[in-house]
Amino acid sequence: MLTNQKLPSNGIDCLAGILWKLGRWAFCQDRNLRIIVLIPGEGTGKLNGSHGMTPFLRKLLGQNWLLLVTMLALAIFGVVAIYSATSTRTDAYAADFWRKQANWVGVGVFAFMVTSLIHYRWIRWGALPMYLAGIVFLILTKFIGTKVYGARSWLHLGPINFQPAQLAVVAGIMVLAIFLTQFREMHPMLRLLLSGAIAGAPCLLILMQPDLGEVIIWVPVLLALWFVGGLPLRYLICIILIGIAFVPIAIHFGLKPYQQQRITAFTHPDIDKQGSAWAINQSLIAIGSGGWSGKGFKAPNTQIELGFLPATAVHNDYIFSAIGEQWGFVGGILLIGGFALLLLTCLFVAFLAGDQLGLLLVVGITALIFTHIFQNMGMTIAMLPITGVPLPLVSYSGSFVLMIMFGLGLVNSVWIHRRIPA
Repeated sequence: MLTNQKLPSNGIDCLAGILWKLGRWAFCQDRNLRIIVLIPGEGTGKLNGSHGMTPFLRKLLGQNWLLLVTMLALAIFGVVAIYSATSTRTDAYAADFWRKQANWVGVGVFAFMVTSLIHYRWIRWGALPMYLAGIVFLILTKFIGTKVYGARSWLHLGPINFQPAQLAVVAGIMVLAIFLTQFREMHPMLRLLLSGAIAGAPCLLILMQPDLGEVIIWVPVLLALWFVGGLPLRYLICIILIGIAFVPIAIHFGLKPYQQQRITAFTHPDIDKQGSAWAINQSLIAIGSGGWSGKGFKAPNTQIELGFLPATAVHNDYIFSAIGEQWGFVGGILLIGGFALLLLTCLFVAFLAGDQLGLLLVVGITALIFTHIFQNMGMTIAMLPITGVPLPLVSYSGSFVLMIMFGLGLVNSVWIHRRIPA
């Protein structure tokens, strides 16, 4: 509809403030104050076609593209790094690692997109079944699981081989986010005990495998959720102090002999260079020999090709050592920069989350990814003991890539639906 209106002379400057707010388009024809106002919905369908955008398309275009691009870049780089690290091996099984990883990445991207487009509040009814499924799979792993590196942590279900501990930690974050959101008025000590029980059930089953690395992952994740969930700081400080005091007791009385040897190799790497300290020393040599720009893609005569780095773990636990040797300092810094960008993007999403549930979800997933990065890279450069934790999106880890992309899909869903009601 077109209308001619007369406005007072001091009202012409006020038009800009009401444009778009009222959903109207306006055009000032001349200084004689002849104003043409075009009202959407009345003969303006072609000009205002964006208002007819479907909710699905709006969600698809409104996702966090920086998060998606960074995730894909890290995952693709991981496939390339795995191919480069295993290209010199002659066995057919190792030659398929990069293809299997690429397949898992494809499945993970699909899970990321589906999770992103569904409102994240679906976890109010979906988190508990996933959590219970993780507990059941952990119990099955105790009896029919496959033993790898001293831990019975892998479960074979037909053609699928995965670690239930990874499902348990992601589902545990979802359940804890719901609990800390819905029971904010509960006494802090009771919230602390109940949330500790939610995390403690899978941790106890994982310790029985035993897989100490996955249990350690829970510590910073739980602390981050407690802090953001509003638990008093004095409670968190007491927990940290008690945990630090408990560490020597756990090392001497709670660890298996091979785990104690890893601690000894970390604190005294010169004691047994040909035994327990072999892997960590060779990792340092590989990273150091890479120099500034590395020895090159599929380079010959490397620690990898000569077999000094463990052939059974160079494509997963020691992938950062292989990257340091073949891509050098530059490749390592670019990889760390990519992870930093991913984590900062997640924190930005947390800052703009629409509610407490979305905030806790994003914080939990971010803490999970950060802890894996810190623990994996830390063990390859002798900052931390060897724990066998994969590098997110980069290590050959199969189902772990799927779970990380599922978690990032939840982060993206919080971003997409930050202004959309459930």
